[in-house]
Amino acid sequence: MKLVFLYYPVKNLKESLKIYRDMLGFEEAWREGDHTVALHLPESDVQMMIEEDEKELEAGGMFLVESVDTFYLEKKELFQFVKPPKDIPPGRYAVCKDENNNYIRIIDFSKEN
Repeated sequence: MKLVFLYYPVKNLKESLKIYRDMLGFEEAWREGDHTVALHLPESDVQMMIEEDEKELEAGGMFLVESVDTFYLEKKELFQFVKPPKDIPPGRYAVCKDENNNYIRIIDFSKEN
């Protein structure tokens, strides 16, 4: 498991970009459509992903795992999955909560070559 993003839900992507990119100096790493942008600070490997899609969920880490489906099968009794595994452009994605109600987002890149 590896931390790949810090996830921040936002109400307005354009306004949030003005803050993080234009005022705080984050650089755009990539984007998906008009709802998701990944940013990073210069000389940093960890990215911050801002997105309008999951406003109902709180900020938290996005962790890369070898297989979201395997993680789900092995951990579904330990964690409450609020979003079961589903397809997304680079692979599979799921969201669970720990016993303190902290969100744990997991992703794999199984659809990339």
